[in-house]
Amino acid sequence: MIVFAPQNMVMDPPFTRLDVLSCRNVLIYLTAKLQRALLPIFHHSLIADGVLLLGNAESIGGATDLFESIDSKLRLFRKIDHEGLKGRGVLAALVGVTPPVPASDLQGLTEQLLFRRYSPPAVLVGEQGDILYVSGRTGKYLEPAAGKANWNVFAMAREGLNHALTEGVRRAQRTMAPVTVSDITMGTGEHAAMVQIDIQPLATPESLRGCALVIFHDVAASVLPRSRGKPSSLDDDVESQTIHARDTAQLRDELFQSRSDSQRLREELRSTSEEWQSTNEELQSTNEELTTSKEEVQSMNEELQTVNHELQAKLDDLNSASSDMRNLLDSTSIATLFLDKSLLVRRFTVSTAGIFRLKTGDVGRPITDITSMLDFPDMTTVADTVMHTLVSVERDIATTDGRWFAIRILPYRTHDDRADGVVLTFSDITRAKALENELRETRAALEVRLVEQSVTPPSRDVRDEAHQ
Repeated sequence: MIVFAPQNMVMDPPFTRLDVLSCRNVLIYLTAKLQRALLPIFHHSLIADGVLLLGNAESIGGATDLFESIDSKLRLFRKIDHEGLKGRGVLAALVGVTPPVPASDLQGLTEQLLFRRYSPPAVLVGEQGDILYVSGRTGKYLEPAAGKANWNVFAMAREGLNHALTEGVRRAQRTMAPVTVSDITMGTGEHAAMVQIDIQPLATPESLRGCALVIFHDVAASVLPRSRGKPSSLDDDVESQTIHARDTAQLRDELFQSRSDSQRLREELRSTSEEWQSTNEELQSTNEELTTSKEEVQSMNEELQTVNHELQAKLDDLNSASSDMRNLLDSTSIATLFLDKSLLVRRFTVSTAGIFRLKTGDVGRPITDITSMLDFPDMTTVADTVMHTLVSVERDIATTDGRWFAIRILPYRTHDDRADGVVLTFSDITRAKALENELRETRAALEVRLVEQSVTPPSRDVRDEAHQ
């Protein structure tokens, strides 16, 4: 139920009586001229009220007399099948042939009949000779070539017309002036006929620019060679001389045209050769510049590799120094906390975790967001003062679990002696504080006993010695 077939939308005969024709994202790859040529073919392919579906970036352009929009957003269009288009073939729609006129318009009807009956056979061809429209009976001059269908006028020209037709069309397109080719002998023997071809290049309208109108005329029979009756010897000689003279003139014209074309081609080739030579010199110069640039890039790459090795060596040294510093701080068992200028956690040692609830992911967080066991509510204020005054501070601070720490807050100095934060060290003095309390209690008990015994208290030196 499905037929797959290759289809040249421009050259092959179109499929007909289609309900829906979907041609999505094809027209965007074609020129505007070819798009205008395809829309009448689509119109011819669809049945009455048939639907045309285009791509999102495509439209019917100026073919509003062929299609009307159903949904512009979906690119759906319906075929318009009004009287002005009935009876007009797809090629006629392409070149804009005048549509049939109402029967009531006698003048228009008469002109149309005269045009159809008495106008000379003609074809409208494109820049490459492809037939776009046929007017009148051209079968006498053109016939389909054997093999694959080919609608090229040069391939369809009958015997004797091909060369003259090719030269005439090319000359008309080159000079953009009308060309008439006379005394063309078409066919041989009894079927020979004299033909004249008029070629009119088209510059307007814009849609037909580059095309040409080829009109065929039959030459009066009186100038043709006689084919009835037995010719006399004298008539044979005259006829032979006439034919030879005509052939010689035609060959002379063809030779002159060929020489002109050859001269023009030589000049074009010479100009092209000079352009290629200039381009070659520019390419050679560009190649030399690229070679120089390549050498410079290679030299720069070597320098970058050297710098990279040096940076890698310095990075290794820094990693080694960082490892040494971390091991040194951890081996001292002194809790150390580094804060930046905004009092954000920059670094800390393992021992600090026993005082602050710090984890590796807390680097970069404000110290005020970290839970602390210290009874030191103004620690951040003191740290900020140290950072601005560059004067270190020492405090003995107790923790909530009964421990004591000697805290030193010092400014953090960079290699260029700038203050860039603070360093806090925490020394555990819990045992020393316990001994100090015991001594204080012993001294107090001793003083009470001496008072009770009414003994003169010892001198200060004796008390200091007892304390020690």
